[in-house]
Amino acid sequence: MKISIVSISFNQVDYLRDCIDSVVKQNYRDLEYILVDPGSIDGSRELIEGYQNLVSQRIFSADDGPADGLNKGFALATGEIFGFLNSDDMLIPGSLELIADFFERNPDVDIVSGHSFIINSEGRILRRCFSETFSLTMFAHNSCILMQPSTFFRSRVFRSSPGFNVLNRTNWDGEFFAELALAGARFALIDSFLSCYRLHPSSITSSMKLHNGMKDYQKMLFRKITGRDRTLYDVPIGFFLRIFKHARSP
Repeated sequence: MKISIVSISFNQVDYLRDCIDSVVKQNYRDLEYILVDPGSIDGSRELIEGYQNLVSQRIFSADDGPADGLNKGFALATGEIFGFLNSDDMLIPGSLELIADFFERNPDVDIVSGHSFIINSEGRILRRCFSETFSLTMFAHNSCILMQPSTFFRSRVFRSSPGFNVLNRTNWDGEFFAELALAGARFALIDSFLSCYRLHPSSITSSMKLHNGMKDYQKMLFRKITGRDRTLYDVPIGFFLRIFKHARSP
């Protein structure tokens, strides 16, 4: 089963080698690895060039942000299974074998998510973070987590989707997963740690530099899923859903 991984990179040379090595050293028998860099000036491109014999495709053209870069990468992908890894994250050894085996044994599943270790700039593990059983209602109320670098999906569901929303600059992955769910895609969990998700001063999650954009995204996602705007009545609903979430998976 061929797996295509796309990594988007932009001025993350401090972490890029760890990212690339974590993919190419999987020793997976049928891997396609596509690297997208729209114009790094920190040495990232030179680093990528050093892997030219291990990387299937390199895209060095300008793009309109991370979502556009992913769309360009997957437009060239030929695998049956897709996954994407930001340049500051890493896959855990053996992850792709686990994913391929899961999809082989579960032909009715379109998307599967595993868990992630949260690491810091130096690669030290800070904590564990678990993907959860997917629910559109829970997702709309910000009460459901899918660890993006540990989430993989069949190429056919990507081909039948709009792809990643280029206008979304904060949570293009979350909106994409919601689009797939609304189209009827079937989600599953694999109880394994598949990736390391890195927090560092310049990351979107740590820096909160796009905090207002994230708030706008949450409003947009709620409207997309429910067909209406959030009201005051949704505040207690979200509160109780989060209590339920933690009670179910403490």
